[in-house]
Amino acid sequence: PLGVPAVAVRPPFPPGALPALCGAFLQVALVSGSVRALGLCLPPLGGAFGAPARAAAWVGSCPLAALQLGGPLAAALSARFGPRAVAMAGGALAGAGLLLGAFATRLEHLYLSLGGLAGLGWSLSFTPALGAVSGWFPARRSLATGLAVSGAAVSGLALAPLAQLALDSYGWRGALLLLAAVSLHLTAGAALLRPPRASPQPPPDPPGPPPSPRGLLRHGPFLRYAAAFALLDAGYYVPFVHGAARALELGGDGRGAAAVVAAMAVADGCGRLVAGWLAARPAAALLRQLAAWAALTGVAALLLPLGSGLGPLVALGAAYGGCAGAVVPLQFAGVAEVVGAGRAGLGIGVMQMVESVGSLLGAPLAG
Repeated sequence: PLGVPAVAVRPPFPPGALPALCGAFLQVALVSGSVRALGLCLPPLGGAFGAPARAAAWVGSCPLAALQLGGPLAAALSARFGPRAVAMAGGALAGAGLLLGAFATRLEHLYLSLGGLAGLGWSLSFTPALGAVSGWFPARRSLATGLAVSGAAVSGLALAPLAQLALDSYGWRGALLLLAAVSLHLTAGAALLRPPRASPQPPPDPPGPPPSPRGLLRHGPFLRYAAAFALLDAGYYVPFVHGAARALELGGDGRGAAAVVAAMAVADGCGRLVAGWLAARPAAALLRQLAAWAALTGVAALLLPLGSGLGPLVALGAAYGGCAGAVVPLQFAGVAEVVGAGRAGLGIGVMQMVESVGSLLGAPLAG
């Protein structure tokens, strides 16, 4: 009505926050989906090159290690050039690595193309995306991170059957070409990753290390935090890498193997959402919740060998995926609790570098 002063309605989020969250969701979805779909290719790869399962497992573990090892580089480049440009370059690099891998004639070629190129490209897309989310949502970091990383469930449910269909129709080379096309779409999702022009003021950082990789590696609490995840990752990715092979070993076909991978992916995404939501509640400290979920992940991993048929394996795989997924958002949000919000981006990168040792060795040592 006339004479009534207009009241400005303040949006719940600053302009650009939700697009950045959607962009991070896409980055996580495409990276995680490609990594897990790659596990379906390992049994055919071992058969094609006459290699034992341990040698083929390196094809899955090398990209995982490169994804994490490139964390500090991705964080530094993102701080210098912005998350959008770095993530776009990562998508192009990941697509090129998978494309070259489709023409490999030896397993060593796959170690280099998938580990050296695709894994590094995934790192350049993954790390800046999570850093951008932390910048846009300093007050709701755990919930926003949980929403972003829940993209792994959508892609896992979609890409696992699609990759298996490509394997059945075109072989492992055709499946790698499909994953190359999927990874190239990282460049489109990266267009949404715009850093905030005027970031909301985060709470003051606790006393900690200077903002440099060397300073973080000298910071006792952070070093113990990263070392704990290096040990956790030695077993964390084993079910994702060997789950398809285990389904085939129990007498299942390719569709059964895809069902195991998809079940873990869907439960993983649900676990990420639940953990992110619970972390926003004041029921317990974030790091205590993280420790509880990590313990449940270990228990679920111990139960996986009890799956003596395809049905029990799918159920146990889903239980493992739910617990393992819950660890992810709390892990990244917990970095800010340890080193402060202002150092969270660099802390995530250095933490991934340290834990890459466990990711590299875990699956091959498991056989």
